[in-house]
Amino acid sequence: MLRLILRLRPSAGLSSCPGALPAGPSALGSRSVPVAGRLRRLHSSRAASLGSSLGHRATLLRCPQLGAGCQSKRFYSLPPHQKVELPALSPTMQTGTIARWEKKEGDKISEGELIAEVETDKATVGFEMMDECYLAKILVPEGTRDVSVGSVICITVDSPDLIPAFKDVTLDSTKAAGAAPSPAASAPPPPSAAAPSPAAPGSSYPPHMKVALPALSPTMTMGTVQRWEKKVGEKLSEGDLLAEIETDKATIGFEVQEEGYLAKILVSEGTRDVPLGAPLCIIVEKESDIGAFKDYVETGMGDVSAQPPAPTPPPVTAPAPSAAPAAAAAPAAPRKGRVFASPLAKKLAAEKGIPLAQVSGSGPDGRVTRKDIESFVPPKVAPTVAAAPSPAAARAAPTPSAAPAAPAGTFTDIPISNIRKVIAQRLMQSKQTIPHYYLSVDVNMDRVLELRKELNEEVKGQNIKLSVNDFIIKASALACLKVPECNSSWMDTVIRQNHVVDVSVAVSTANGLITPIVFNAHIKGLAAITSDVATLAAKAREGKLQPHEFQGGTFTISNLGMFGIKNFSAIINPPQACILAVGGSEKRLMPADNEKGFDVSNMMSVTLSCDHRVVDGAVGAQWLAEFRKLLEKPVTMLL
Repeated sequence: MLRLILRLRPSAGLSSCPGALPAGPSALGSRSVPVAGRLRRLHSSRAASLGSSLGHRATLLRCPQLGAGCQSKRFYSLPPHQKVELPALSPTMQTGTIARWEKKEGDKISEGELIAEVETDKATVGFEMMDECYLAKILVPEGTRDVSVGSVICITVDSPDLIPAFKDVTLDSTKAAGAAPSPAASAPPPPSAAAPSPAAPGSSYPPHMKVALPALSPTMTMGTVQRWEKKVGEKLSEGDLLAEIETDKATIGFEVQEEGYLAKILVSEGTRDVPLGAPLCIIVEKESDIGAFKDYVETGMGDVSAQPPAPTPPPVTAPAPSAAPAAAAAPAAPRKGRVFASPLAKKLAAEKGIPLAQVSGSGPDGRVTRKDIESFVPPKVAPTVAAAPSPAAARAAPTPSAAPAAPAGTFTDIPISNIRKVIAQRLMQSKQTIPHYYLSVDVNMDRVLELRKELNEEVKGQNIKLSVNDFIIKASALACLKVPECNSSWMDTVIRQNHVVDVSVAVSTANGLITPIVFNAHIKGLAAITSDVATLAAKAREGKLQPHEFQGGTFTISNLGMFGIKNFSAIINPPQACILAVGGSEKRLMPADNEKGFDVSNMMSVTLSCDHRVVDGAVGAQWLAEFRKLLEKPVTMLL
């Protein structure tokens, strides 16, 4: 692994001498330490991966994207200090991992000493301080992953006497202090300014509580307010359903945690892409306080608005030939000059046939990255209409008219729900990043069908009806115990082999596919499995699944046999390693040692999709052999 040393030097525009700061607590400030550092190679085993620019001599590393983010911020109750931010240590770096701190809090840092090592997307890079200082506070501990570029990772001071003042400083407190307005910003606007905004919350309003949008799933970044279950003025009791929120996984009911009255709804029904933490409503303790919030307007809510209805397509009329050039939409002009792009972006663009000049880069200095290529949408070019021919030419050879536009009412644009967006993202991620391979086998289901018939007769009075899918779930769980490699997960740095089998069962709903989980399927009986599956499927179709009921799982089953599908290949549900695609049963003639020489058997085709990073081909075949053995002799599932 290539390890590099990055030296940090305070910006020339920031004062490095405490004595240069004005006296008085209101003038005490902090400064962020941007990067104008240099690299020093420690190991060279992966030098080729970083390109020829990292040679055997010191190389200058420029981080222009930090210029705007490294501005001075004030902490009115803290002594003078410097905030060290995580720099972009490679052109494609967006996050990093703090691999190790070389200094402890309170240690003196001399010029040129190494303070930490950061793992980037290219290598492990260490950085040095160019000035003498003392490490006052470590804000990001060792092992912290996915630290964003520009995040404050530690605080340094110029004197050891100032260190105790930072004992209780946390990363959250630095963010809060950084967000506090400066004295200049809090000054009243000039008389010619626009009309003032409503009074700040809390200044003239009765005691109230703002209810913010919480993270209802680990991957949720925003949500949609589907429906408000309460109206303004209604009393709220603990546990009452307040609203239904559509997340990236399902539609989940949001309950009230405290008693009160709903004073104001800040986000109306149908509002899409509401960010986490955005205030949804206001709750007050006294009913008499509701009227005070009638005209309340939440500041900073301009970006959260209800999704406007799709515009009705205007009637299509034939434009005059002379107006055709003006009506035609001009395509986006490609960028001129050299286009900077990462090697991976160039490779993807070549594979997809995308001209790099048409891609807008989001990286440093407009550099095109992998994400830019994956999200690129070719510009739509309006069809050009030929100029009107002369009458003589029209009589000589009539030209075909341009293809007419689709008339209004011949199509419907369906808005993409959050669930559908996540399904699309995860399926693309799975097919693009997981090396799938597929193994198929036919299973004789005669004994399973006979045993199912007998057991259903036994439990007929208990209102229980076993399905073939229940036997498949049970057999899959027991096969995962015998071949634990197929009950594993790819975790990037390790392969996690699970000791329990939680089977995810694919269920189709009106909003899309979801996979509720039958927990501990390996120790449950068939009756318990059929009860769990029926309950979970009903909740999934009603959109009432709780996050813990569909997040996780160690193995997935997708059964399309009830639709008459003979066989298919399913897409792996990451981070799982396998998914079983189950087709329907059909009667086939099978060779047999009898007078006729054949038997008619019910055969079922199954296909196992495996992640080759976790499960080798022979291991996948071993799992299918165990699975078939259990179904062809279902009594062995009792052992």
